[in-house]
Amino acid sequence: MKFLPVLLALFFGVCSFPSVSLRAEEASTPSVKVLVTYHSLSGHTERMAEAVASGAKELPGTQVLLKRVGEVTAEDLFSSDAVVVGSPVYWSNMSGEVKSFFDDWQFKFGVFPEFKMKNKVGAAFATGGQVSGGKEVTMLTILAAMLGNQMIVVSGGGAFGASATTEGDSPGIDKGELADARLLGMRVAEISAMLKHGQAR
Repeated sequence: MKFLPVLLALFFGVCSFPSVSLRAEEASTPSVKVLVTYHSLSGHTERMAEAVASGAKELPGTQVLLKRVGEVTAEDLFSSDAVVVGSPVYWSNMSGEVKSFFDDWQFKFGVFPEFKMKNKVGAAFATGGQVSGGKEVTMLTILAAMLGNQMIVVSGGGAFGASATTEGDSPGIDKGELADARLLGMRVAEISAMLKHGQAR
């Protein structure tokens, strides 16, 4: 009988190993941080940004930071695994505020010449008044700025990102456009997680 406590201790110790191992594995799994930033005057681009953020949050372990471009700090930028930038279309291009945001990467945040955003995931979304009003050009200019910083750009919801038409026959953002924005956010989070976990092919 004097060996009973020893046997019980061994039994419960062995039985507890898998759960301890699992908790350790879960703790070692790095979470993904996605920065969703945008400029919006009418509120349309803000709604799209909120949908992108919602989509990113669908991946377990994802932290999402939602900010206007003028509020983003260097710490926000460098601590993120992915950056999704949204802009309204101004004369078939990104807004001045979004362009200033990218200029700040070098002149205010010191991204260059070390390419501090290298290998982070980037994506774009845009809102515009007309069907052919320049949304794709706007997203491409955002992606071009990211590629210039050696980021890994992804799409989702469309060939270049998510977009919404807000005038004419489409006076606001519809459910399909919001679904595309959520899809973009989810894809950004998934690709970021794959890269962070070393599973990208």
